[in-house]
Amino acid sequence: MAMGRAHVSTHHLVAGRYRLLEIIQRETNRICWYAEDLGAGEISRPCLVTQVGLPDDPVGTERRTAARLLRTSETMALLRPGRIATVVDAVEEAGTLWTVNEWIDGTPLGELLSEQGTFNYVRAARIGLEVLDVLDAAHAEGITHAELSPGQVFVREDQSVVVTGFGLAGATLAPRLTAPAYASPEQARDQRIGPAADLWALGAILYTMVEGRPPFRDRGRPENTLKGVDRLPLRTPMRAGPLAQVVQGLLRKDSRERLTRQVVREALTRALSEDPEAGLGSVAAPRLRGAYAAIRPGGPAWSRRTMVAGTALAVVTVAVAVLAATQGLPGGDPGGDTAESPPRPPATAAPPGEGTGQDGTGPSATPNPTGSPTTSPAPSPTPTSPSPTPTPSAPATALPAGFIRYQAPEGFSVALPEHWERLDTDRQGDLAYRVVFGADGDDRTLAVTYSARVGPDPVAVWRDDVEPNLKQAGDYQRIGEIRATTYQGREAADMEWRADAGGTRVHTFGRGFLIGEGRSFSLRFTTPDADWEDKASQEALRTFLKTFRPDSA
Repeated sequence: MAMGRAHVSTHHLVAGRYRLLEIIQRETNRICWYAEDLGAGEISRPCLVTQVGLPDDPVGTERRTAARLLRTSETMALLRPGRIATVVDAVEEAGTLWTVNEWIDGTPLGELLSEQGTFNYVRAARIGLEVLDVLDAAHAEGITHAELSPGQVFVREDQSVVVTGFGLAGATLAPRLTAPAYASPEQARDQRIGPAADLWALGAILYTMVEGRPPFRDRGRPENTLKGVDRLPLRTPMRAGPLAQVVQGLLRKDSRERLTRQVVREALTRALSEDPEAGLGSVAAPRLRGAYAAIRPGGPAWSRRTMVAGTALAVVTVAVAVLAATQGLPGGDPGGDTAESPPRPPATAAPPGEGTGQDGTGPSATPNPTGSPTTSPAPSPTPTSPSPTPTPSAPATALPAGFIRYQAPEGFSVALPEHWERLDTDRQGDLAYRVVFGADGDDRTLAVTYSARVGPDPVAVWRDDVEPNLKQAGDYQRIGEIRATTYQGREAADMEWRADAGGTRVHTFGRGFLIGEGRSFSLRFTTPDADWEDKASQEALRTFLKTFRPDSA
């Protein structure tokens, strides 16, 4: 079922009283805003407003979503005071559910992971026990969360947690409204769910905390992500230490085989007791903690301006909370569930090790009739001023008709078809990010990936990190050899392959290059295989390779 889209901006008033100021965190189909409640008297008060797109539902059950959420949240707040976010309002507008919570004096777990990468197992166990306490109370009353994810868990400075999102499950016919990468296999199959689904989500959160990436990566479209959760094997955790067995026991595909809450509690408690000092470091990332503290109610500097100045991460897009360097970036451990090409062709999933890219100021790759690019000189593009949205290129860039230059706030630019936009952004602090471009109705996509931690050999990245994961899909077919090349005088490598994605045979070309000091960019362009030789596809690939330019290279 298609999720509703709501295009909103800062200063937008929700329900005529809640002014949206800054994005605190994003997950798939979920945006959490720092906002002001203007209806609370003469002095506005801070609050959290969460935006969730509702599915198209001919039965109309989504009309009861707000009432159900308020009722369930009130029940949970009585069961676990101080551990459940207080919901003060819930409204539906234009296919979007807006949930208003009192301000939470804590940091979203997804932001902590985005900032810090991974947690040691003791710290992960401590947070896991806090979440398990909340789940115990809910399950005892027959309540299943079913939307649990790092974005629904706020961590206070004393390491206690506050959980949001109760009441969404069952309010619509959709198996999972938000963060499908944390859905259980039974949700992915749209089967009846219960407490075991929450235990799966707890296992996925523990996995993300210790491994630096979710057990099953986000694949752009919810249906594709859910299919991966259901069908793909779990990659063995490598950094979980004594938590490895409990994580794997929670992430069993068959809900009847998952560990019980009591067994999980005992395992987490044992891990915590092994080294009680190790988990006592500051919980909130310093920059985030300072920003959030500055805007507490009554704080002298509580204002939107303080929020902006306090931390750049407050406006960062985080799609799956974490894009670990081990997933989709060269130089890290092989990561990702499998490297099955994502259903929406190119980059909804950047495979492990894919952290190299292009610069449009150097030679461009022009695919020949066989599909293998050859290099030819390309003119340097005219620099453009930074802008978060596509802007027309100056005549000097001589872009093909129908293309405009896009200047990304992350620090790169590329010419895109004029109807394309950003579809997805994954980020791991300053270490790595991936941006996916495409358009509704266009099955082609382009993924741009950056990494600050890469190996010295681009060919080895494709061969040793990317290809083994691609092969696990079973339908992977490399086209030709992995080709070492140079790009702008830098070491680079190209790889081309076919795979099945969401029932469609797709064709992908990837090129990566090193930009020095352990940094790299990559571009990956994917189309349906039947459209690979089309003139429009070949022109798009040539244009991407010719015009991509990292600002910092």
